[in-house]
Formats: sequence, C-alpha cells, structure tokens
Amino acid sequence: MEARAQTRTRTSTGFSFYLALLFFIGKRALAEIRYSIPEEVKDGTVVGYAAKDLGLDINSLLERRFRVVSESKETFFDVNQDNGALYVHKKIDREELCQGSGACLIELKILVENPLEIHYVVVEITDVNDHAPSFPEKHQIFEIGEQTLPGKRFQLHTARDPDAGINSVRTYTLSSNDHFTIDIRQSDEDKIPFLVLKKSLDREQTSKQLLFVTASDGGKPPRSGTLNVSIIVLDSNDNRPVFSQEIYQIEIQENVPVGTSVLKINATDPDEGTNGEIEYNLGKTLKKKVYDIFELDKLTGEIRVKGEVDYEENDVYKLDIEASDKGTPPLTGECRVIIKIKDVNDNPPEIEVTSLSDTVAEDSKPGTVISLISVRDKDSNVNGKIVSSITSDVPFQLQPSYKENTYSVITKGFLDREQVSHYEITIKATDGGDPPLSTFKTLSIQVTDVNDNSPQFSQNPLQFYLSENNVAGKSIFSVSATDSDLNDNAAISYHIVRQGSKNDIMSFLNVNPDNGHITALKSFDFETVKTFQFHVVASDSGTPSLSSNVTVNVFILDQNDNAPVILYPVSSNGSAEGVEEIPRNVNAGHLVTKVRAYDADIGYNGWLLFSLQEVTDHSLFGLDRYTGQIRTLRSFTETDEAEHKLLILVKDNGNVSLSATATVIVKVVEPKEAFAASDVKSSTKADEDNNVTFYLMITVGSVSALFLVSIIVLISMQCSKSTDFTSKYLPEPNYDGTLCHSIQYRSGDKRYMLVGPRMSIGSTIVPGSHANTLMLPDRRGISGEVRQT
Repeated sequence: MEARAQTRTRTSTGFSFYLALLFFIGKRALAEIRYSIPEEVKDGTVVGYAAKDLGLDINSLLERRFRVVSESKETFFDVNQDNGALYVHKKIDREELCQGSGACLIELKILVENPLEIHYVVVEITDVNDHAPSFPEKHQIFEIGEQTLPGKRFQLHTARDPDAGINSVRTYTLSSNDHFTIDIRQSDEDKIPFLVLKKSLDREQTSKQLLFVTASDGGKPPRSGTLNVSIIVLDSNDNRPVFSQEIYQIEIQENVPVGTSVLKINATDPDEGTNGEIEYNLGKTLKKKVYDIFELDKLTGEIRVKGEVDYEENDVYKLDIEASDKGTPPLTGECRVIIKIKDVNDNPPEIEVTSLSDTVAEDSKPGTVISLISVRDKDSNVNGKIVSSITSDVPFQLQPSYKENTYSVITKGFLDREQVSHYEITIKATDGGDPPLSTFKTLSIQVTDVNDNSPQFSQNPLQFYLSENNVAGKSIFSVSATDSDLNDNAAISYHIVRQGSKNDIMSFLNVNPDNGHITALKSFDFETVKTFQFHVVASDSGTPSLSSNVTVNVFILDQNDNAPVILYPVSSNGSAEGVEEIPRNVNAGHLVTKVRAYDADIGYNGWLLFSLQEVTDHSLFGLDRYTGQIRTLRSFTETDEAEHKLLILVKDNGNVSLSATATVIVKVVEPKEAFAASDVKSSTKADEDNNVTFYLMITVGSVSALFLVSIIVLISMQCSKSTDFTSKYLPEPNYDGTLCHSIQYRSGDKRYMLVGPRMSIGSTIVPGSHANTLMLPDRRGISGEVRQT
C-alpha cells in the first residue's frame, strides 16, 4: 500500500535547530517530509518516494550513499537506492510501538553524501482495527441475596482494547433479561460497566441466571468481546457474627520469632447451618506492611507473626478483623486488635556528619574545628543512651556541644603535612543497652600545605660532562630540585646567577625556568674551554617564596673534531707536498724523511697513525705507522726508477677517524750530484740517550770544517776514481725532521764522505751518488765505526 507524502514548513524553532546543525556539520539540512502509513502492512510496502519528494537525482542515489538513519533501536524502514522509495523493512505493530491513543510518530533521518545532506522524515503509524475488546476474565459470578433492593449496582469487569481512537471500546450491551440493565460510567479514558438491579429477585422462581455482556469497538467492521455473567440468588441470612470484644489489646517484644502466636479471637453467630459457620479475615483497608508482618487463621481466628517485628519502624499495630458467616448472602462482624511492640536493644548507634571540612591547613592552631557530628540511636530509654569517643591515635579530639549527642571534632596539637599528610579519624559511638552495641565512623582528613619547605637539590655541587661541539640552542643537561610542599608551594622555577661581564661564559647559558633544562647558546670547544662553573637558583611559587642554589661544575669532553695537520712536508704554497733526494747507493734501512703531523685533540682522538696509500714500488720504501719515518726496504738497483711518488695517509684514532694526506716525491740521484747542492738540510739529531748539546756542537763544527775544504774536495773527486770501496750510510734511528745532509764512511779508502742534496730544503738525499762527495781523512782508526754528526 503506497502512503501519502506531506511536506510542511518548519517552525522558527525548528529552523533555528537546523541552522545550528548546518553550522556544525558544514553541510545542508534541507527539509522535513511527513508520511502516513497504517500498521500491520507487509514488509516491502512502499511508504513514499522520498528521493523524488526531496528533489534528489535518482541516478546518483547509489553514488551518494542514499540511506536511512533511524532513532529507534529497531529498523522498521529502509530505502531503495535504485528508485529512491522509502519502504517498510519490518512489520509494525502500533500497539507495541506506541502505547496510548496519541499520534504514533517515527522520526527518520535520510542522509546523502557528496555533498552531505540530512533530511528529516516523520512517518505516522495509523491505527487499524486489528484487536477485539477483551475482558480480563471470561466469566464473572455475582451472588445476590433475594432481599436485595432494586437499584443495587454491581461492577462488571472492564473490557480492554489495545487499539486507539474510534477502534477502542465504545459500547457495552447486555443480553435481554427481566431483572438487570447495564449502566456505563465514564472514568478518564475508560468506560466502566455496572450491572444494575432493576427488579427484585425471587430465588424460588429463578435461583441462577446467565447473562452476556458484549463490549464493541468503533471500527469498521466493529469487533467485540463477550463476558459471561452468572447471577446466583442467595437465601436470606438475617444474623451477623458478633466478637466477644470490640477491641483487643496485647503487648509483644520486637524481633519475636516468625510463627509466634499473638492472640486468638472469637466470634459467634446464632444462625444455624452454613449461615452460622464463621470465617475470619483481615480488613481490606490495612496498610500493606501489616499483611507482611501478621497473618490470621481463617477458621480458628488465631493471629500469628508472619514477618519481622521492628519497634523502630512501628511501635503499635491496629488490625481490623472481619468475621463472615457462610449465609446467603454472608453477613459480617468487625473488631479491632491493638498490638503494642516492646523495645529491645537491637539497633546500634548512628553517626551523622552534619558538617565536614575534609581539609585542614598544616599551620592550624590547636582547637581548630574541622567537623560537626551528631549521634542517635533508634532504640529508646537506656538503649538509646550513647557515649562517643575517638579511638584512633590522631591529633584530634571530640568536644561536646551544648546540644546532647552533638560534637565538634577539633585539633589538639600542631600538624605537619610533610610528616603526615592524611589522617583517618575513627569515631566510636556505644549505646547503654545490654549487651551494648557500637558503631564506628571514619573521617578522612587531608592536611593542606603551607610553604614551609624550600626547594632542595639532591646533591651540591652537581657535576656534568658535556661533549664539545654541542648544538647551540639545544638543551645540554638539566638540574632538578624537589620541594616537600605541594602545588604552588612546590612549583619550582630556576634561574642562573649571572656574574661577570657580558663576555662571561654565563651569558651563553640559559635555563628553562619550568623544568631546569639548561641550554647553551654557543657550541663549546674543548681545545678552548675545558671546564667552567656556574650557580643555579631554584625558587618555589609560595608566598613568600623560598629558594636554594646549587653549584654546577661542567667538564667539556673532547670529540674527534680536529683532523690531523701536516707539519712536514709543506710546500711554499701551503700544500702538504715535498721532494726528497737520496743517493742511489744507500742501503736498506736508510731514513728518507719523516712525515710530521699534529692533531689538536687528545687521547685516542689525537693519536696519529701513518700509512702508505700510494707508492710507486712497494718493495723500495717502508713507513713506520707510529713515527711517520720513511725508510728504504732494500738497496736501489740500476733498473729502479729515478723518481718515486709516496702518498702518506695520516689519521687519528677517533670513533670516526679524521685524516690528512701528504705527498713525498723521492728522487734517486748519483752520489756526486747529491753533494753538489749547497742548501742541504740538516738531518742529524743526537741519540736521545746521549747528551743533545754535545752532538749539536759536533754537527756545527763539522759543517764549518766541510765548508772550508769543499773546493779542495770537489777537485779531488773529479781527478780520482776509486774502484774498490764500500759505502756505509750513517743510520739515524732517532732521526726527527727533514734529512738535510749525512756523512758516509768508505772503508776501502778509510775516509768520510759528506753527501748533501742538490735541491732545496725538503729534498731527499739519493744514496749511491758518487758526485758532490766530500772525502775526509779517517780519524777514528780502522774499526769501521760509523758515527752521526
């Protein structure tokens, strides 16, 4: 069944709501559509074509995720994304969904995306007459005495119809008879039927009648329900039961066991037969609690305890009791039973905190009131007398008030939050019963802080180790102080004590006042600054503020941030390059030169190692990795090249090692060419185990003497050629620096030769050269000893 669509204009209040919704979701909330559909329609029934009514493009529904969002837990409706129809997804029972006769509305939200839009749909579920009126019982019996006068009314069962409006109960009709008619009384929304006696009954003519009461609703077609009413005409009973007393009184203790007999009452009826047989019943107007505590034997009239009897709940009970005979109609008599309850000590005292300050300042004076309490006991007399005290060992006490059972909890000593910040005060109240009953109440008191503690550093002074080359502007370390106080009293701020001029190192330090992180505004260099000291003050935020300071010692740790620097060889343009000349006739182990380097770092970062990276002939030259000395590994041959290039790598021992390279060009020359150069380099150094000054004097004297006879030696060398000689190159095991010149001793001629480089300082003497050699007479004898000068 297709429903009808209705579009209505939003009220100003609703419009404001949707504007607010539009603001928050950033999309459009456009309109509200109202549909109406009967209940109980089949699943799949189309309610309306919502997409069409909303002006949406049917072809884009699937892409825009056209869907229904229901506010109810059950999904009664859904939409078809193909045609935009709103249809019934689940069978709807209006009576189950909406109770009462008001409008039954279901609010739905229809959402589409891209862009996001929200539309509101209200579906009204209209009632159909799918329920017939029904009575709570199918059969109702009335026993009516024949002496009953016309006009007597008897209430009938009221029929109920879950349907609403016109489909609910409308009329009651009574089957045709001579004695009764039906009367309807309107009560709120209900119609209450009454059976009215319009003509006196005659049991001898008719002892029993069967009537039919029909309740009909206003549906089309109408539905109805029937109640069978049986009328039993009773014989006349003219005597009622009479109790021996109109009022009975008795006293019992509270908490008597269940089943205890309280009292037995008695009533008599002079009638005979069933009209004289009596039943006892509690009155219908008693409080519900009475029925829970007492019970009455219908036949014997004995009253027994059924539930708990509590004096504190009620100290007296009044029971109205009816005695009914079994006449037709039955007659009744009434009496009252008064049961008084006697108190026993069954209730412990109660402690009530009427006023509580759950905090107290630690500087409070003795006698400060923190709480007002009152105690009471539901019991009476001596059972309700109470003695109160504080049982816990705390600096508090009870002070009685002018009013009985009212006390003040006050301090009786000084408090210190840093020692005890929280107290549990246990109050004991004991009554005067036998045995006495007690109650305990615990008050939780928090001691609030005052600023009585200054910040403290864990140690003083503090020592920090900082690697050099730190990043400027970054935190390098932090200081931290603690304060035993709380909150603002423990909120610590830090600052550096500034001393000295603006160039002082303190001007490059900054401390975060909140967390104590210290930031360096410059990068420290171990080679410049190795340690420094400053002071930090920690202040709390209390009133007045308290503070303390700490001395901070900072030690800069060396980092491998300096590459080795080549001191020798260094060319005139500053590059690490040099040329060394050596005679071709030198033997293995001849010191060619020594590479000297320097590293500004210390420790492993400044420990330098030397290595040959490139060499023309690996068999000719060797490099000491620790001293940088370059020596020949063997004697030169005629086939060896005259020039050799050595690339030396100098690196430190840092974790990430830094390095530098030096280039040494070794030129091999003939001995006489080696002597021709006048700008030879001094290559001798005294043995470290001998006297340095002594050898320096010998060296200076030797050079002077050689200079005087140099011309004579040159002429002699040109005129004479020796064929039988050996050359011993003077070794220099402790040579340091550049090899400037050396003296050779020829055992065959028993004379010395001074061999010097032809080139400028930085060149290497080439062993094996016979030219430029200065011959000296042998003054050391024939021992063949070689001595350095």
